[in-house]
Amino acid sequence: MSQIFTVSPSPHVFGQQSVKSLMTGVVVALIPAFLMSLFLFGIGAILVTSIAISACVLTEYLIQKYIMKSEVRISDGSAIVTGLLLAFNLPSNLPWWMIIVGSVFAISIGKMVYGGLGNNPFNPALVGRVFLLISFPVQMTSWPLPVLSRLKYLDAATGATPLGIVKEGLRNGEAMSSIAQQVPDHMQLFLGTMNGSLGEVSAVALLLGFAWLLYKKIITWHIPVFVMATVFGFTGILWLIDPLHNASPVFHILTGGVMLGAIFMATDLVTSPMTKAGMILYAIGIGLITVIIRVYGSYPEGVSFAILIMNAVVPLINKYVKPKRFGKEVNHG
Repeated sequence: MSQIFTVSPSPHVFGQQSVKSLMTGVVVALIPAFLMSLFLFGIGAILVTSIAISACVLTEYLIQKYIMKSEVRISDGSAIVTGLLLAFNLPSNLPWWMIIVGSVFAISIGKMVYGGLGNNPFNPALVGRVFLLISFPVQMTSWPLPVLSRLKYLDAATGATPLGIVKEGLRNGEAMSSIAQQVPDHMQLFLGTMNGSLGEVSAVALLLGFAWLLYKKIITWHIPVFVMATVFGFTGILWLIDPLHNASPVFHILTGGVMLGAIFMATDLVTSPMTKAGMILYAIGIGLITVIIRVYGSYPEGVSFAILIMNAVVPLINKYVKPKRFGKEVNHG
């Protein structure tokens, strides 16, 4: 045969964009959130981010070269994005060796064990994050105080996140009117002056990244908008029914990892559905599971678990929610 037809796994990129250009676009979109984390957490943000990226890139290089004995493709930037997103899901005082452990797990178990980029069913950064959360729950839930901890790393002063404060207060029988006085107001949450993971503390920085991703056509609006709309709608119903024991929907959108997860994690080209209808179902599932865990579960946050659960459902969504084949006859009755 004069021509060879090659079948390869996702992501399939059409047009002028390559995997490298897509990853570069994601890195650029994350710059505002990184700059905000640098302002709030200082040296901790630099160390956590640099260690995570370095460990992810090195792990992928070693596995490709010495275990898989295949072409080394770390230049495509996917390992950098994984390291950056993993760092954005970690507290700024996490010990360096735990960051390395999480990075190695994210790349090896979350990505390379399936064959590398395009074959992994789960978001690698979230695989690493959840592994660390389960393995080291104390260290993964010790959140440095923003601004006050900029010049400190391991010995930074810590406190609870707004979601943690609300969860603990409701568990102790406090009303939301009392708990609201202990957490930042909506404008502070929007700008980013609260405890939390590196990349989730500033909604405005994440929205700037979202605008860039849409402008460069790296992602579509469907998943982020429907994740946030579902979280807003579900928590809004609960808040209207019982405002004394449920936080407002605006609070839920601006706190925790909803925006980071919806914009940068759930939209992963490999682990999200291929069709727009599938994306909407996927996003609604993420939103519902997030709220169920937040409101009724023991963890104050549920975004990471929700995305991983829905990653597992993606093959079914792709199978049953797909457009009609070109040329297929339509029965008009």
